Amino acid sequence: MLHDQSRALVVDPGDAQPVLEALRGRRLQLEAILVTHHHPDHTGGVDALRQATGASVFGPAGEVMPEPLTRLGSGNRVQSLGLSFEVIEVPGHTAGHIAYYAAAIDQAPLLFCGDTLFSAGCGRLFEGSPAQMLASLDKLAALPDATRVCCAHEYTLSNLKFACAVEPGNMALTAYRESVQALRANQQVTLPSTMLLERQINPFLRSREPAVIGAVQGFDASASDEASIFAALRQWKNEFR
Repeated sequence: MLHDQSRALVVDPGDAQPVLEALRGRRLQLEAILVTHHHPDHTGGVDALRQATGASVFGPAGEVMPEPLTRLGSGNRVQSLGLSFEVIEVPGHTAGHIAYYAAAIDQAPLLFCGDTLFSAGCGRLFEGSPAQMLASLDKLAALPDATRVCCAHEYTLSNLKFACAVEPGNMALTAYRESVQALRANQQVTLPSTMLLERQINPFLRSREPAVIGAVQGFDASASDEASIFAALRQWKNEFR
């Protein structure tokens, strides 16, 4: 949720109740609901919130969504709370997944990326191809270093376990894992991350690095081109315990 002390917007409300409680507790009026993709843990609260608040709903052009809503694609913008969000199409996790990017909020860029990019990880490929997901992550990785990465799930610690298996010699990754372990031990969140950090530690943004390629080929010797290496990396994560 973002708010300006009187109005609010919320992203991917899978459950209406905690949003309604936050609105009441802060005496806020919900103005907009931004949705990144169709999965129910991102849309489950949309209808109840719309009915309770009259908020406008925005979502991807090509997915089944709770109606009515304004459908968005690449290059569209959403205006809310005096802020402007650019829509970036990032297919892979789902076929029509979108992200929302604001170039300056509190003097730094902000990205709502749903389940496309996680800290030290990425979403499963339920509907898109490895090549699509790689291209989508490339779009996000090109955003400014200071971009705050607001992903939709706190999977950081488990993602880091896999990332360290892929790239054990990455000192930035080792240091980040230690800091995340300390945060989680104190029941603190690890998000948002930053794009600079993710480019340093996230194996799915580093699939062209020689160390990552070598590790992936140890898992699947047939992986050779960029898309097949990325596909093998994602499959390795799917099987990793």
